[in-house]
Amino acid sequence: MSGETSAERDLLLRQLGGQRDHVLDQVEGLDDAQLRRPVLPSGWSCLGLLRHLTLSDERYWFGVVMAGEPLDFWPEGVNADWQVEDEESPASVISAYRAAVERSDAIIAGLSLDAPPATHEEWWAEAGQSFPDLRTVLVHVLVETAVHAGHLDAVRELLDGKQYVAI
Repeated sequence: MSGETSAERDLLLRQLGGQRDHVLDQVEGLDDAQLRRPVLPSGWSCLGLLRHLTLSDERYWFGVVMAGEPLDFWPEGVNADWQVEDEESPASVISAYRAAVERSDAIIAGLSLDAPPATHEEWWAEAGQSFPDLRTVLVHVLVETAVHAGHLDAVRELLDGKQYVAI
């Protein structure tokens, strides 16, 4: 018997959706130069963070881990999931994030919160992590997205003074 309740599912999906919207809100209105400018000493840009969320969070955790899709989209190189080429438009990076979110939502809709991952990775145990079901994957991606939304809050304030105020 499933331990899932519709209230639990609704809460997780509503919170994840809110953090995804937060991320998109923080990049809206920035010009190309601002989206590509590294602001913090670590050197990532807003577009790089969106690329990371697209590949490392949405596509990896929902597509690969939960749906068993191949990891054939992963770029080669150190921190390659944070890299955006000069010829890539900001609109294409943002569109790819939105498409990954849409695909993730379709995968989530077809699974119970108790559904086990289709793919298991050895590094999870090595990192002291366990992802036995969709529920734990949702919580993981929710936390990751929220952390990165907070990073964008700081960067956005440094770029143009805009402050994100959650209601």
